[in-house]
Amino acid sequence: MTKLELIKIIAEKMNITYKESTEAVNLILDAITNSLSKGESIKIRGFGVFNVKEKKEKIARNPKTGEKVHVPAKKVVKFKPGKELKEIVNN
Repeated sequence: MTKLELIKIIAEKMNITYKESTEAVNLILDAITNSLSKGESIKIRGFGVFNVKEKKEKIARNPKTGEKVHVPAKKVVKFKPGKELKEIVNN
């Protein structure tokens, strides 16, 4: 599903305009993005949890050349699905 498809579904289900649906989806995504950029976790009951994890810097190896490469520290977003979502997906 794409963002456009989600916007269309919300507009149809809630009987609102495409513009209103677009604004709602963008507000939700902006709120999620802002929270994650601050390092906060997002817990949506029945759906899952988004967390920001910090990866330490390390020395890796380029598989083609075998050359050692420095990989700087970075933050990554992790998602852990909730119990209800796991059950729906597995049924």
